[in-house]
Amino acid sequence: MSSSNSRPNSTPNSSPGAKLREAMAGGMVLAPFVYDGFTALIAEGQGAQAVYMTGHGTSAQIGLPDVGLTSMAEMVSNLGYIADAVDVPVIADADTGYGNAINAQRAVREYETAGAAALHLEDQVFPKRCGFFEGKQCVPMAEHVQKIRAAIDARSDPDLVIIARTDAVAPNGWEDAIRRAEAYREAGADVVFVDGVKTAEDMDIYTRRLVEQGLPCLYNGNLLPGPEIAERGFKIMITGGGHALSYAAVCQALVNLKDGGGGEGRDLDQFNTITNLLGLPEIYELEQRYAID
Repeated sequence: MSSSNSRPNSTPNSSPGAKLREAMAGGMVLAPFVYDGFTALIAEGQGAQAVYMTGHGTSAQIGLPDVGLTSMAEMVSNLGYIADAVDVPVIADADTGYGNAINAQRAVREYETAGAAALHLEDQVFPKRCGFFEGKQCVPMAEHVQKIRAAIDARSDPDLVIIARTDAVAPNGWEDAIRRAEAYREAGADVVFVDGVKTAEDMDIYTRRLVEQGLPCLYNGNLLPGPEIAERGFKIMITGGGHALSYAAVCQALVNLKDGGGGEGRDLDQFNTITNLLGLPEIYELEQRYAID
């Protein structure tokens, strides 16, 4: 539980989308991956401008691979926990919109109600796959254009940032991906997102053919450090943190425990740091305020 009085970067009467747009106007927004309220609190505490609710991490949280098995209800539920935990804008993975253009409209309404500042819709065939998995396929471009238009019509807050993602690079090549990104922007997407950028050559094409042509773009990955991505003109970068780091840390702690260690998990200072981050001091204050005399 986080106290609203202690949250940084709070702008009264400003919607999540408006906060994100304000941050983007000041330069590239770096949003680390988070997969629950706890990791979102850690990111906010470390000064993150925004956080990114990863679909891969949300799926991992319930023990599933990111291949379209996680439902919209599960994604929206997780988004709600994250958005309620922090005051910084939350950028959220909305997969394919969970169906056709009409389904995408409901997804937009549900995500907006749950507190998203932005969401991205991808042009994969359902069931979708993580952007870096093999075997991706894309729906016809015209179908996703209509989905983006429907998403824009569905938002009640005009500041909610609609991000159009294309996964066409792997199955169809860069020319098709560029054509799709341009069409999605023309349909009204606030930001375009080409996923599956794996090489320096991919990054150069993305920069030269889309970013430098004036399209507001999102980059997902770690090919270059944040400042260099910002210098290229990207509006948003999602990267780092999240379940990958949690996996490494938990594995190491369990290895230490098996080898006879494990004292780190009982460190009182660390325990107190965590409980303070979760808002325990504010709970103590409330208990005193509402105590029965």
